[in-house]
Amino acid sequence: MWATMGAPPPLSSLLFSHTLRLTLFQSPEEGWQLYTSAQAPDGKCICTAVIPAQSTCSRDGRSRELRQLMEKVQNVSQSMEVLELRTFRDLQYVRSMETLMRSLDARLRAADGSVSAKSFQELKDRMTELLPLSSVLEQYKADTRTIVRLREEVRNLSGSLAAIQEEMGAYGYEDLQQRVMALEARLHACAQKLGCGKLTGVSNPITVRAMGSRFGSWMTDTMAPSADSRVWYMDGYYKGRRVLEFRTLGDFIKGQNFIQHLLPQPWAGTGHVVYNGSLFYNKYQSNVVVKYHFRSRSVLVQRSLPGAGYNNTFPYSWGGFSDMDFMVDESGLWAVYTTNQNAGNIVVSRLDPHTLEVMRSWDTGYPKRSAGEAFMICGVLYVTNSHLAGAKVYFAYFTNTSSYEYTDVPFHNQYSHISMLDYNPRERALYTWNNGHQVLYNVTLFHVISTAGDP
Repeated sequence: MWATMGAPPPLSSLLFSHTLRLTLFQSPEEGWQLYTSAQAPDGKCICTAVIPAQSTCSRDGRSRELRQLMEKVQNVSQSMEVLELRTFRDLQYVRSMETLMRSLDARLRAADGSVSAKSFQELKDRMTELLPLSSVLEQYKADTRTIVRLREEVRNLSGSLAAIQEEMGAYGYEDLQQRVMALEARLHACAQKLGCGKLTGVSNPITVRAMGSRFGSWMTDTMAPSADSRVWYMDGYYKGRRVLEFRTLGDFIKGQNFIQHLLPQPWAGTGHVVYNGSLFYNKYQSNVVVKYHFRSRSVLVQRSLPGAGYNNTFPYSWGGFSDMDFMVDESGLWAVYTTNQNAGNIVVSRLDPHTLEVMRSWDTGYPKRSAGEAFMICGVLYVTNSHLAGAKVYFAYFTNTSSYEYTDVPFHNQYSHISMLDYNPRERALYTWNNGHQVLYNVTLFHVISTAGDP
């Protein structure tokens, strides 16, 4: 939340800002989590938020029960604090009354059966001071009953916690895996409620599988519902026609439950993408974009990309017929390529996914042969400076403002030769083909989210 440290501004003028680290795929070192961080520039504070919040994401039954137990423990603790304060206060009162009673007892003993009118009045006044003692003693009785009740409640809480611990310990590996997957699904649902953000970090790599040759591509459908977790696999970078479709990510890892598609025309490069049930790829030895529909096993449309280089004319630094690279982000389908008119600099074009017509193009000014790979996030093209070890995200081009900046976002190129790097907006993760290994990276994005009432 952007705000000065004085009185809060109107709700309509507030902006919520936070960074979000999404880990949607587990590794031994790094499970799913949410992490926020921010700094305070220009004398203003950035309040960070942790997602999923209790009001945003539902939790499972045991989580709710544990939360209720914690609330009970807190209530018991507060009750004990009240009792302690009240007991301390009453103890001070009883001690003062003890002194008074001893004084009365001494005077009664000294009176020896005869009491003057003055002494009698003084004794009567002192007795009046003892009247509240009766109510204090009654409060002591009530507090004793409360302590008995709290002791019983603590005993019940201990039993409930022990039962939950025993039940949680009874889950087998498969059950725990299902629970983790359910939590990740809820996390993903929360992530979709966030707005677009700027890339500020890339996680350590998570190797999913080692399969195929040095070059290739693998992907999931960026527009499919969350229940659809099919994986497509395309080995090689030129003249290939065979596409393997795995039913789930788990099947892909195990190499089972897949079907084969034989494309009517071979592909070039590794810059393919699956979008809304169709594969978009570059036809070999041409600048033609092909849209192949998996369900009907047919080409729905194909179109030349005007002026686009092909056949290793303007590839990425690693070569491999990577002249044309297709991408999908939160805003739609993109093509990244180069033309002679742009002197070898990267061109970004927004494509109509139905007709493949170019809707708008941007000249980034960045030489494509100097780029290792590239990917789109929220309308921003991110370019790496190498495909080899030591690579980092070095350049960013913002299509919304037609501006660019140089960045310094390192990432670990574990297998030293990246031939495919693509962002999946559904899972908010980077898919990579790295020297015959299929690898995932999670990303850290800086989000600016407008509140209700903002324009």
